Amino acid sequence: MPNFIDRRLNPKDKSLGNRQRFLKRAREELKRAIKEQVKSGKIADVDADHNVSMPARGVNEPTFQPAGDTGERKYVLPGNREFAAGDRLPKRASGGGATGAGAGTGRSEDEFQFVLSREEVLDLFFEDLELPDMVKLNLKESVAFKRRRAGFAATGSPTNINVGRTMRNSFGRRIALHRPGRKEMEAIAEEIARLEAEPRAGAKHQQDLEELRQKLEKLERRRRRIPYVDPVDIRFNRFEPQPLPNASAVMFCLMDVSASMGEREKDLAKRFFVLLHLFLKRRYDRIDIVFIRHTDEAGEVDENTFFYSKQSGGTIVSTALEEMLRVIRERYPAREWNIYAAQASDGENISGDSERCASLLHDDLMRLCQYYAYVEIIDERETEIFGTTDNGTSLWRAYRTVDGEWPNFQMTRIAKPADIYPVFRKLFGKQPAVQAR
Repeated sequence: MPNFIDRRLNPKDKSLGNRQRFLKRAREELKRAIKEQVKSGKIADVDADHNVSMPARGVNEPTFQPAGDTGERKYVLPGNREFAAGDRLPKRASGGGATGAGAGTGRSEDEFQFVLSREEVLDLFFEDLELPDMVKLNLKESVAFKRRRAGFAATGSPTNINVGRTMRNSFGRRIALHRPGRKEMEAIAEEIARLEAEPRAGAKHQQDLEELRQKLEKLERRRRRIPYVDPVDIRFNRFEPQPLPNASAVMFCLMDVSASMGEREKDLAKRFFVLLHLFLKRRYDRIDIVFIRHTDEAGEVDENTFFYSKQSGGTIVSTALEEMLRVIRERYPAREWNIYAAQASDGENISGDSERCASLLHDDLMRLCQYYAYVEIIDERETEIFGTTDNGTSLWRAYRTVDGEWPNFQMTRIAKPADIYPVFRKLFGKQPAVQAR
């Protein structure tokens, strides 16, 4: 069995191993403390370092200590003026302890602050959440591969020979080794033929002819020793596997920003989408996010515009669904993509348009989506009045017909900031997969 020695430096002079063991034992308490902080604070604060108060109970590290009543030990007590070696010291009464002025009675345990990094906070916060119903290709860490060009190699299959690069190497080698060229040798051969055709003109003529023949022979030997294409010149096209996600997922975020959405409603909707955005970016590296805002018109926007633009106007909810359908048809074919959607609205809509929304969901979108979540922002007083019944806005009542027919459709209400995280867990908590129709 191999032995591994971890020589990585510990962060900030702390023991990383001890820290991870502590987190493992205190995980449930840390998760509870973080969730309580988020409920009472801002959702965006999840994406930051946290100081978490932890009760001391149950988190003490086990340690080895010498027994106080056995064994032999030597102590050095500086400043001792009362005792000498061999003196017997009275044993302190059991149950005693240090006391101070104003000490009270009873037992108590101090809490301590435990600082969690941003990465640790997000890991704990989203640990048991996931996108439901990933049934097409299952978004897993294992990936498919395709071959892509990755330069050249000196070895390979003959079918992968790169002729251009091979000839370039051959040309450079021939120049460096001064391989005789064809034109040079042909010129010498022609000169020899010319001299041979001339009548003999004496010893000088014969000497020149012999020198040319020797030079030609020397060039021919050199040309044979330096091949036109040598094995060292050959280069092969190199391919390497390129990882591909074996599932593609896209999340559509639809938010109502019309005049009926007051500052409180918009704030709650934005908090929900901020939490959703953090969740998706944290848990899934390979996912597209499409932001759509709507008043009486809808349009795809970037992340900054979605969260910070102050646009307002009338309300026609079906425009957002039509825009989502357009984007799906143009960029995200359902046979290749896992499609998710989350919609936030106060439920107010122009007369007759809620039925149009339900029709779009029934006839088109729900057949394409793996999962669709609708969140309605309501007044806190409406919670006690409507609860989860069919009463409420026209959009809520229209969507109830969709909820009853499609198992991959979920709807819920948010009335105050403390509702956001429980609702989010309800919508995106791990659950058995339900295949879309």
